[in-house]
Amino acid sequence: MDGGGHTHSPPSNGTMMMHRRHMMMHMTFFWGKNAEILFDGWPGYGHLGMYLLALALVFFLAFIVEWLSNCTILRGSSSSSQRSAAAVGMLQTLLYAVRIGLAYLVMLAIMSFNAGVFLVAIAGHSIGFFLFGSRAFNKQASAPGKTSDLPPMNCC
Repeated sequence: MDGGGHTHSPPSNGTMMMHRRHMMMHMTFFWGKNAEILFDGWPGYGHLGMYLLALALVFFLAFIVEWLSNCTILRGSSSSSQRSAAAVGMLQTLLYAVRIGLAYLVMLAIMSFNAGVFLVAIAGHSIGFFLFGSRAFNKQASAPGKTSDLPPMNCC
């Protein structure tokens, strides 16, 4: 037993060193396919296909966040009853929770500090906003000041 309180030495076959190398977390942006995104060991090390799948997932999540931020699927008539207003309110709350959960997943993916993940998250949000939030594809006139069924994600 040494002064550090260790009772045994690590195995000498290199597995401890390999395991420690994979546990290292970057604290600055880096390029490369060797990253852990959202889940322990995913997409893995040295697997380009899995890394590209992870990038596609982050893009899709960011895109869906923008769609949910601008969707207008819950439009009701002004003569709706109190019961249906409560049901619409519950559905809006559920969609809001899903949107915020997905937004947090995108944020956690970006916290991998992988530059590719950062770029595809920005691309997913940008393309989603272009298709759903900008005036480029807005064919119907909505109520003044009303752009979505869900509360805005910004304070402006």
